[in-house]
Formats: sequence, structure tokens, C-alpha cells
Amino acid sequence: MTIKNTALAAAATVTMVGGLGAAGTLPANAATPECRESCIQIYSAKFGTSAQPNLVETVYRGVARVGQPTAMYPVSKSNPAGDIVGHRAGLVSDFYKDRLVSAQVNKHYGNLNAVEVEYAPHGKRTGLCAGLAHTAYQNEGLTLQKCGMSAKTVWIIDTADSPSTASQGHFPLVSGSTTNFAHPYAMTFTHDSYRHGGYRHGGHRTAVPMQIRVARLMGNPTHVPASQLWGTTK
Repeated sequence: MTIKNTALAAAATVTMVGGLGAAGTLPANAATPECRESCIQIYSAKFGTSAQPNLVETVYRGVARVGQPTAMYPVSKSNPAGDIVGHRAGLVSDFYKDRLVSAQVNKHYGNLNAVEVEYAPHGKRTGLCAGLAHTAYQNEGLTLQKCGMSAKTVWIIDTADSPSTASQGHFPLVSGSTTNFAHPYAMTFTHDSYRHGGYRHGGHRTAVPMQIRVARLMGNPTHVPASQLWGTTK
């Protein structure tokens, strides 16, 4: 199932206050003009709000290739590296039916929504989605991977692990490849995220400032830190 305008359309249904719908205050700044109608922005609750996201998920240096990191950079209407669109949204159980997540993931999260988000500079889809190169592990960095191939590009909108913030439009995004269910591997961002390794390119490990990573979800279900809570805006 492809979607046109809301990469996290499922989130609008489950956040009750319409985390997406209430966030339509930045259409002039959210993306390049070519992508404005279909792009969304994914921001960290630690550093922004739906009205002023400040930092949003962006492809590092704007390079569309497998393995390119995704990081957090300021909102821009001129930088196509921040053009992100929806590739697929639906219940985790739907992803399971299509063999994209495991039976264990379906058992724990089957009734929750999940998404894939695709890099689309200037609105042109690349077939590359924000994901992981490997089954999720502590401090693994997010990179572009081929969409629709495995659980590693699936992100679960884990409202169940932070219900009080979900009602305000902020929620953990858990990797569909997680193997830890008490403290699942979830998207995490702090200013020093890039210190935990880097990514391999040309045989060398390179640090990427502001890279998004996955880490065990902490404080769930009542005290998840803002660094592991996310929201969206168009």
C-alpha cells in the first residue's frame, strides 16, 4: 500500500489529537517546492515541536545510495536532502502477512501501526527508505536501505510504550527488526549521537555528526525520554 501525502498517516489515527493533522503550520518551510505536497518531516521531541520542529530527519549530504546515513539537520525548503515521503503505512500485522516482520514482532505489536519512509529529493522517489543495515543492535546508525525488502526499513509507531505522550502526538519509533521486546530498539537522537561509531564507506569507518541511531527504549511505558520520542509535521 503506497500513500501520497502522509508518511505517518497511521500515526494521525492513533495519536488521538492528530499529531500529523495538527501540524500543518509549516508547509512553506517543510520541504522543497517540488515535494511540498507529499513530503513530511520527522522531528525529535527533545529538540522541537510540531509548530517548530527545528531539526528533522535528513539524508546525510543528500546522497541517494544504500548505506548513506540519515541524520538530523535544520528544516529547509531549499535542501532536497530533507525530502522524505511515505512509502507504506499499515498495521504491523499487515507487514507480517507480507513477510516483512517476524512472528515475534507481530505477536508483540500486531495491532499497532507501522510505516516505511522513503527519500525523495525534489519529490522524486529513490526506492530507498530510512532503515538499518543489520538486525537492530545498540547504537546502530540509521542508513538508507531498499524499501520493502525486510523488517529493517519498517518502523513501528509504538504508542503502547508511551501512551501519555502518544496522546500529544509524540511516540517511540521501534525498528521492525527488534529482537528485544521489553526494551525494544527504537530511534534515538542526542547531539552526541555521532560519537558512537559511524558508518563504513570505502573500507573506512566515518563519523557522521547528528546521525540518528537505535537504542534500547528506556523508561517505558511512563518515562520514555524525549530523545526517544518523535513527531511529524507537513
